[in-house]
Amino acid sequence: MKLGDFPGNNRGSHPQNFRGVGKHSCNPVRGLKKNKCAGLGCKFAERFPPLTLPRWQAGEEACSLLASFAASFPLRRPSRIATPEMASYLLTRSEGTIGELAHLLTDAAVEAIESGEEAMTQRVLLMAPYAGPTERRRLFERELT
Repeated sequence: MKLGDFPGNNRGSHPQNFRGVGKHSCNPVRGLKKNKCAGLGCKFAERFPPLTLPRWQAGEEACSLLASFAASFPLRRPSRIATPEMASYLLTRSEGTIGELAHLLTDAAVEAIESGEEAMTQRVLLMAPYAGPTERRRLFERELT
């Protein structure tokens, strides 16, 4: 579906196109008047219940996932993160969610480049400025008190 293909979009103007995007994606486009979705009563969200994904566990599938991540980063040296030991460490640190794992590995790749290491090693992973969900929650709660 292209930007101008949304139902009710017969004028072709840019604001009209963006209103259509907001209505059909359930993400309101800020700065446009009469955005009806605004996070309330979105038809798509009402039709499908939320799906909870299982957390990743160390094993062959996790090693395969880590190998894919390692291949996607532009590092000069190979990152040996697709081992059972590294999978266990990385999944524990990221609490088993793929989004947190992506954040951790991205932070580690940046650290690898900035440090000149050019590979994700145990040392680079420890130096990466990543804080997992539990650590972020603790920091937030500490700031509240």
